[in-house]
Amino acid sequence: MSYFLNDNFLLQSDIAVVLYNDYAKDLPIIDYHNHLSPQQITENKNFENITKVWLKGDHYKWRAMRAYGIDEYFITGNASDEDKFRKWAEVVPNTLRNPLFHWTHMELKNPFDVNEYLNAASADRIYKETTEKLQQENFRPQSLLNNYNVEMLGTTDDPTDDLSFHQSMRQQNKEIDVKPSFRPDKIFAISKGDSFRDYVRKLSEVSKVEISDLNTLLEALQKRVNFFDDMGCVASDHGLLYIPQPGKHSLKEINHVFFTVLLGDDEEAKDVEEGYTHYILTELCKMYYEKGWAQQFHLGALRNNNTIKLKEIGTDTGYDSIGDYPQAQALSAFLNNLENQQKLTKTILYNLNPADNAVFGSMTGNFQGEGIKGKIQFGSAWWFLDQLDGMEQQINTLSNLGLISTFIGMLTDSRSFLSFPRHEYFRRLLCNLFAEDIRKGLLPNDLKWVGGIISDICYHNAKSYFKN
Repeated sequence: MSYFLNDNFLLQSDIAVVLYNDYAKDLPIIDYHNHLSPQQITENKNFENITKVWLKGDHYKWRAMRAYGIDEYFITGNASDEDKFRKWAEVVPNTLRNPLFHWTHMELKNPFDVNEYLNAASADRIYKETTEKLQQENFRPQSLLNNYNVEMLGTTDDPTDDLSFHQSMRQQNKEIDVKPSFRPDKIFAISKGDSFRDYVRKLSEVSKVEISDLNTLLEALQKRVNFFDDMGCVASDHGLLYIPQPGKHSLKEINHVFFTVLLGDDEEAKDVEEGYTHYILTELCKMYYEKGWAQQFHLGALRNNNTIKLKEIGTDTGYDSIGDYPQAQALSAFLNNLENQQKLTKTILYNLNPADNAVFGSMTGNFQGEGIKGKIQFGSAWWFLDQLDGMEQQINTLSNLGLISTFIGMLTDSRSFLSFPRHEYFRRLLCNLFAEDIRKGLLPNDLKWVGGIISDICYHNAKSYFKN
């Protein structure tokens, strides 16, 4: 049985091969949104084994293992790393047509040079070979990033973070630009009781602002925005079900409830949560505009569906799915409000429900800005959609309703140092799509012209977009 992952993987014509090899393959990677650990990057320690770097925290693989009936003991439980890898290897042959089949073998090929199928028979040999390589100098975190030709990383960081690892990284490694991204989701959780109060206290401590009302809260957040900006931040990020609406409560009422919540009274917190979030988010977006940052909105996830598992193993463990929330009206009103105040910064909208692709794709055209190519972006296919079909749908929607030539391309949104072949996956698909249009006579057979557009999507547009 021949191995499927050859040099022309996903490239279905000679034109696609030329476009990929000449205009996409060797470009640096700007991974402007991921969840890599700044501490791991900075400390640059070898990973103990492939399970530690590859399976730990990967809820994509965890969901597949559960679907195959694997005991949780081998997924998030106390099984040995080797046994967890064996169980994953047992599942891999049954992931055909799931993107995990492609990703798994691409990530074994690069960087480990493993060119065979992972299955029960090959598991022990591959575990031993990859674990041995991971002990080498050129398999440390920073070397892995260099291997993938990563030029810039945008990590995801809480406003209370001291960013000490980013500072160390900037001093020790000039080849990779590791930038923090401002992710203030916890400050919106006004109905979360003691955990919210604990967070406000922490924010107060790091900002050196005594937070007692909305004004002092915004003062504290502004200080953290200033600090992040000084540390090279060029983007914020927000994970929301949908863009919040102003709600029925006045600002005075919201301020009163915020004050009572800080005193320990949560009775009215849920009632004002959306209006409170709308107000704070709006004020934050004005701060981002003043700094010239891009703001990212990840919208549409239905999180923590399995409450039993939530109690047992916590959040971000593979029990989220696609939500079907109304998106259009609140999103339009929010962007329009910022536009009317001349405070709308560069914005990236990520959609999780494919039924809303056209909603998001058409929305971007309402608020573009002079002098900025693609100021408002329909972001790359995200989470459940970052597979061949989902990426193709996103690209086609953007092409039909906007300008694919201004697109800032792919990102990993991952916690794994081995996820960067997703950029290769995207680039191969992109080149093949353009090549098929050329073959059908839908685009000019001018590879320099088309190749230049592809290079822009893969690298140059993002490099320009995230300048600080």
